[in-house]
Amino acid sequence: MHHITDPIDRRLLDEFQRDFPVVDRPFQPLADALGLDEAGVLDRLARMRATGRITRVGATIAPGAVSASTLAAVAAPDERLEEVAALIDAEPGVNHNYQREDDWNLWFVATGPGRAHVDETLARIEERTGLHVLDLRLVRPFNVDLGFRMSGTSHDVPRPRKVDRTVMQDGDRSLLQALSSGLPLVADPYAALARSLERNADDVMVRIKALHEAGIVSRLGVIVRHRALGWSANAMVVWDMPAEQVSVAGPALAAHPGVTLCYERRPIEDVWPYRLYSMIHARSRREARQVLAGAAALPEMFGAQHKVLFSIRCFKQTGALIKHDEAAA
Repeated sequence: MHHITDPIDRRLLDEFQRDFPVVDRPFQPLADALGLDEAGVLDRLARMRATGRITRVGATIAPGAVSASTLAAVAAPDERLEEVAALIDAEPGVNHNYQREDDWNLWFVATGPGRAHVDETLARIEERTGLHVLDLRLVRPFNVDLGFRMSGTSHDVPRPRKVDRTVMQDGDRSLLQALSSGLPLVADPYAALARSLERNADDVMVRIKALHEAGIVSRLGVIVRHRALGWSANAMVVWDMPAEQVSVAGPALAAHPGVTLCYERRPIEDVWPYRLYSMIHARSRREARQVLAGAAALPEMFGAQHKVLFSIRCFKQTGALIKHDEAAA
């Protein structure tokens, strides 16, 4: 990866995007693996966070596991693009907001503790912008792991795990919100996190392990900013196909090399017919289109029409809003 020339930084980003240790001093195992001391690992992560190469060391939460979310879009006039993007970004529940190449040019994810919160967010955006909002609700995920290898070699992406919501206990929402915002970059981050929540550190680690085992925490580790690391040609590809074809096409598309996200969403009649969504994160448009050509040639995709929406600009990228009155950092 040409943006990461230091081999130790490359390994730090490559090897610890998931399965981050849940122990008293979790950065020490990283240091041992990399031939560094603990302070050296913390310094490198702090530097990469400050320069925008990573967003945090923390968790991603399985879609719909403990909160609600939806993908949404508006068609902002060119002369109002900045204004509308700022109004969308001002909503605490919006955790991603991208400009894409399409008439529907601002695409964002609205999150919240429940569906009512998401609906209120979308209604406010409609009222404040005067624009119709497409509400493209998730039906099912096929691949939502979104990890990136700095080495450029392929890797097996874990399949979506079954989520067991029955393990949730009092206090877990606050814990998940803190994990989604990111761990403190200190030698004992779980103890620091526990103090901020006025809880016991051992209990916090027990709960994190339980939530990860249950699939509620889908990934715990280093969360990178892919655009800052060279994946600047990012395309959302949407596919128009019958509902019955999605069950076969979704898993095949998710497994195709170069496809980094894949999920089914509810179409909107006479406005947006697309059911199957995939993301391609590539280093160039040529590379992205090569991945797309291979995906479109899959026998499971036969007959499916598609549209490509390349990302132009990222306005916002944070963790999800899980608990009322607590915006992700």
